[in-house]
Amino acid sequence: MRNIEGNIVDVINREIYAGEIIIENQKIQKIIRKETTSEIYILPGLIDSHVHIESSMLIPSEFSKLAIQNGTVGIVTDPHEIANVCGIEGIEFMINDSKQGPLKTYYAVPSCVPMTKMDKSGAILDAEKIDKIFTKHKLKVLGEMMDYPGVINKEETIIEKLEIAKKHNAIIDGHAPGLNSKEIKLYAEAGISTDHECSTIEEAIEKINLGIKILIREGSAAQNFEALYPLISKYNEMVMLCTDDSHPDELIEKGHINKIIKKGLEKNLDIFDLLTVTCINPIKHYGLEIGLLRENDPADFIVVDDLQNFNIIETTIDGKMVYSNKRILFKTKIPKQINNFKAEKIKIEDIKIKPKKEKIKVIEVIDKELITNYFTSTYKIQENNINSNINKDILKIITVNRYENKKPAIGFINGFGLKTGAIASSISHDSHNIIAIGTDDENITKAINEIIEKKGGLCYVKGNDYYTLELEIGGLMTTQKGEDVAKIYKELNQIVKVNGCNLTAPFMILSFMSLIVIPKFKMGDMGLFDVEKFQYVDLFI
Repeated sequence: MRNIEGNIVDVINREIYAGEIIIENQKIQKIIRKETTSEIYILPGLIDSHVHIESSMLIPSEFSKLAIQNGTVGIVTDPHEIANVCGIEGIEFMINDSKQGPLKTYYAVPSCVPMTKMDKSGAILDAEKIDKIFTKHKLKVLGEMMDYPGVINKEETIIEKLEIAKKHNAIIDGHAPGLNSKEIKLYAEAGISTDHECSTIEEAIEKINLGIKILIREGSAAQNFEALYPLISKYNEMVMLCTDDSHPDELIEKGHINKIIKKGLEKNLDIFDLLTVTCINPIKHYGLEIGLLRENDPADFIVVDDLQNFNIIETTIDGKMVYSNKRILFKTKIPKQINNFKAEKIKIEDIKIKPKKEKIKVIEVIDKELITNYFTSTYKIQENNINSNINKDILKIITVNRYENKKPAIGFINGFGLKTGAIASSISHDSHNIIAIGTDDENITKAINEIIEKKGGLCYVKGNDYYTLELEIGGLMTTQKGEDVAKIYKELNQIVKVNGCNLTAPFMILSFMSLIVIPKFKMGDMGLFDVEKFQYVDLFI
């Protein structure tokens, strides 16, 4: 038996009172009101309603340590990153490693592996395999349905997956950026219940009016809280919070879901409105077995210093204190590695491209956004090869299929600002082929080959200087400690910025430049992809 006293934040009844919580057998046995005053506040633990653990570059057991110290007690996670690389084996790895830590981790069954029929990944999860995963692990959610053209056009393979989810009474998560009114209606009618891709409040309200719940995202790359936070007060029951993607330096320095709570408090949002979208709504929507500070609930709660600074003092899950005063109170072991890397090193000739017409299409990056624009431009030629043009900030971007030996796809991109060297990554959503950007072909080739040699990672290369973060688990994650990964990652970003890049999170933005379901232009493994036309297009115009 254990007891704790403090100011109890009752989210259900929207009141705060001094009290004592009696805990026994992992549950809250009794809550007693007190007359005494207290300096601490006890409230339900925070929930991330949509996150990809792989994007932290940490395995689940290490990710849980950073999440818990930020007051997160539960997450809904879609392992489609590792599934795109390693298939069912990758999903099994994530589920098993999560069991090492106390974080309540609810897995979705990935719906889009590969992401679309236009994308090449390391595995395929068809309706039959999805059915088996639901059955074996008794999962409650079908992961974000990114193939929205397939939903809208009622493609047979997509409809089969949706029907499998309905057979298992599963919640179906969405991913639908920039759809028109007719398309949103068709998407909602297919049974899809959420969307985390809204960037404008008008888009969000239109989806809410069709019954789609909005997950306000504030991650390391896409940050939509500033645009969408008024929804929390106006449509309180139709909103949840998520990070989608959080890198380790962000988790350590800025926080997890607690950082979004702090932003809301700074906007003078009502604390109960904030806690409703953070705690009550995810539990109700996804059917999570997470406590809400009620008698007979699982004893899941956090202790904070006050309701303005919102500093996390303690985290308790199932009655056990798992974090206290900057100390993680559980240990984990390093799991067995898994990977899928078959690409062989390339030659500099493989990324040369001969000029054809007068102009090329150029992807235009927008800082802190996953969407891109594009424009047309003349190009720089040297020895019958189109090179990067540093003066115009038009750099060569290369995608290399890592699952088989194929000719690299070549394009051009604006907005990175790099003045020298090249960066490369085996994290490139969602198929996770190798993606690289650089100021010259020699450095680009070296960077790509560094990733191939290490079988995954992030790197910056300039001449004979190599700076690399190795990601030995699927080319996406490492077993290193979160603090160590955060340090290396931060140093890598800083090196890239010192060499001219002006983006907030260069490697995070790079990783989304191959995500061919986010408008407008991206680089797939077969070339330049026009998302609005949903087809590969000629680089030249």
